[in-house]
Amino acid sequence: MRIVFMGTPDFAVASLDALISNNFNVVAVVTAPDKPAGRGLKMSQSAVKQFATAHNIPVLQPHKLKDSEFIDILKKLAADLQVVVAFRMLPEIVWNMPPMGTINVHGSLLPQYRGAAPINWAVINGEKTTGVTTFKLKHEIDTGDILLQESMNIGEDETATEVHDRMKIIGANLLVKTLKQLEEGTIQEQPQQLTTENKHAPKIFTADCQIHWDNPVETLHNLVRGLSQFPGAITYLDGKILKVYRSKRELTSHQFESGKIFTDNKTYLKFSCTNGFLHLLEIQLEGKKRMPISDFLRGYTIQEN
Repeated sequence: MRIVFMGTPDFAVASLDALISNNFNVVAVVTAPDKPAGRGLKMSQSAVKQFATAHNIPVLQPHKLKDSEFIDILKKLAADLQVVVAFRMLPEIVWNMPPMGTINVHGSLLPQYRGAAPINWAVINGEKTTGVTTFKLKHEIDTGDILLQESMNIGEDETATEVHDRMKIIGANLLVKTLKQLEEGTIQEQPQQLTTENKHAPKIFTADCQIHWDNPVETLHNLVRGLSQFPGAITYLDGKILKVYRSKRELTSHQFESGKIFTDNKTYLKFSCTNGFLHLLEIQLEGKKRMPISDFLRGYTIQEN
């Protein structure tokens, strides 16, 4: 099979690496254009471009996926199949081009958690399991027929980043398995079975990151885990933004109002919530570096409210 691979971040690199390692014929890679990044605003290449360049795979970086020049190049590549992993939404002229269609690797057990941030929302919602789905693209996002799925557990203290790092390997292996079965003609496509209990995974916005202390400690712990390492759960300390990356729960009854601060200014900092306290273990105060709470308290004195 002649394959065109489309992806941008590190999550997609694992799948591209798996295709190359298993001797699939990747004729080109489509990824995001280079963009300025960092303090010096130097042009930065996507993780997928860096990998493709290192393996001498031709790279396409269209600004617009409907651009006629890009469409012409794509047609000349004459791919039998396209593979999409962590890329933007494709127009029909692109996803419907190859005779074998376009395969997507999605970070959930579809139809659950359709959308841009399936890993984050699964952790935020306190799910115990999630998984990966390979499916055929069609017009509506994340709605195509399922090819294969594999589930995985989520640890009770595991962060979205930790789930991401395990999932990218599981997803890469599932993709290889999917393509081998497609070549053999042994795979059975299954339409997605919708229910009234489907959960969604929209893009994360700043409002989604706010910690509201008048919630149960489990809800807040899951929020912290689900937003770590990026973009980070947000609260405030002395009028400054405080991002929380790791936490632990203390379940207990108390009479304090939600959001009250408790600290010994040495080893712990915790906030009251409806059924206990959330201990902040790893934080970043606006204007400072990310650090463990003990390091932070060495150089910062907090007044309990």
